[in-house]
Amino acid sequence: MAAITPIVMPKWGLSMSEGTVVSWLVEEGTQITVGMPILEVESDKIANAVEAPDPGLLRRRVAAAGALLPVKALLGVMAPDEVTDAEIDAYIAAYVVPAAAAGDEEEGGPTYQFAEVDGIRVRYARRGEGAATPVLFVHGFGGDLDNWLFNLDAVAAAHPVIALDLPAHGQSAVGLPGAGTLADLAGYVAHFLDQIEVPRVHGVGHSMGGAILAQLALDAPTRVASLTLIASAGVGAEINAGYIEGFVAAATRRELKPVIEQLFADPGLVSRQLLDDLLKYKRLDGVAQALTQLGSTLFPGGRQTAQPVARLAGSGLPLTLIWGREDRIVPAAQAAAAPAGARVLVLDGAGHMPMMEKAGDVNAAILAQLREITAP
Repeated sequence: MAAITPIVMPKWGLSMSEGTVVSWLVEEGTQITVGMPILEVESDKIANAVEAPDPGLLRRRVAAAGALLPVKALLGVMAPDEVTDAEIDAYIAAYVVPAAAAGDEEEGGPTYQFAEVDGIRVRYARRGEGAATPVLFVHGFGGDLDNWLFNLDAVAAAHPVIALDLPAHGQSAVGLPGAGTLADLAGYVAHFLDQIEVPRVHGVGHSMGGAILAQLALDAPTRVASLTLIASAGVGAEINAGYIEGFVAAATRRELKPVIEQLFADPGLVSRQLLDDLLKYKRLDGVAQALTQLGSTLFPGGRQTAQPVARLAGSGLPLTLIWGREDRIVPAAQAAAAPAGARVLVLDGAGHMPMMEKAGDVNAAILAQLREITAP
């Protein structure tokens, strides 16, 4: 019998256990290509389109809009014309959700871990196996490691990965290293790597996280094997100071929603749950003060005072810079200031969060650079 290819509920992020089907984007009979958006799913973190991991002819849409289903549940079936409807019916009837969907504890250890670094308790996650140099993911201002929910598993399939919550972010303790300068934050990341006994990493940084990793590469060049910087700070002086101020000041869902919508080309990705999670974080004791201090230290007068990415010119460090063309926080025009020799990718249909809005393209760029570096 010709192959039947299932379309299953994806696992976005380390803690997702189920998702709701919002709507299908393609009809039965559509020839699916790899990367094609085929249906919209909402998790407890975000709503987004599911991109096809495999090609094929969509023969059956199994899951209906509104269905709440576990990770790896059957959503649809692809098969060539020669597969009969009866064979597809039998496949659907026999499909069993794999037991691995029950949780990461069984697949690869605890979902999250914690370490004490310079007196600040930090949350982090590790995925993937092997002795290769790990890939370290560092989020941006006001973010956390869940910003990488569409990226960690994709990269971990080929390379070990690490992601952390920076101090005063996510579930790490509220406190900043030193005055919260880029050098202070880069030093903290270096000490974190010391604590978990990782001597060298490939860095993937978003926004402020990109500037932190660039600073780490300058201060400790033996610790960084390559950089992939996404909508990165530290390239030019311009930044949307109104976003920074609005994020810090917003105290209600109504105030926060238009601020967070600035992050995306598609504001529909801003779910109620995303806003509620951010508000819960912002209401923690000390968070507002820490974010205010970070903003005033890194972006005084609404400008970026440090441009460590530009200082990487001539370093020989493999470097990829990625922007969303509709970025309203760090303008994509800054791509023109990329260091000579850097690979630059500007993605249509994405804003300041291309790792979410164009996850397939971003993951492909990360993996392409890793393959080039590690190729014999």
